[in-house]
Amino acid sequence: MAGKGLRPTTRTAAAQPARGGRKASPARQQVIPDAVANRMARRIAIATGVPSLMGMGVFVASYVLVSRQILDIPPGATLAASGGCFLLGLLGLSYGVLSASWEDKPGSLLGAEQLPLNISRLKESIRAMRQNRDS
Repeated sequence: MAGKGLRPTTRTAAAQPARGGRKASPARQQVIPDAVANRMARRIAIATGVPSLMGMGVFVASYVLVSRQILDIPPGATLAASGGCFLLGLLGLSYGVLSASWEDKPGSLLGAEQLPLNISRLKESIRAMRQNRDS
């Protein structure tokens, strides 16, 4: 089946049992719209990819500088600098998801105005899940 790609399962939320043997109502199933998912993927690719490439570049630059005896860079400094870049890439993953606009308009280039709104939505969702679990 070349060219078919991955397909979602045909089971609906009503057919899938939720925790505790109860069936989930169709209204509880939420799907991320394609436009929003594409925005998230783009932002994740940039916010994670650039720092990750920088982290790998630190190793290459350090190797070139040390092997040509331009600078004497301690291995710990190389490790710390690359680790910082990779940590920044990890934070970029969360930023890419939380900065994407869920509106029809794509929002600004960086999406910083969407962060407070999406963080509050995330907190409300967690709070609602805890209330449903406790009741």
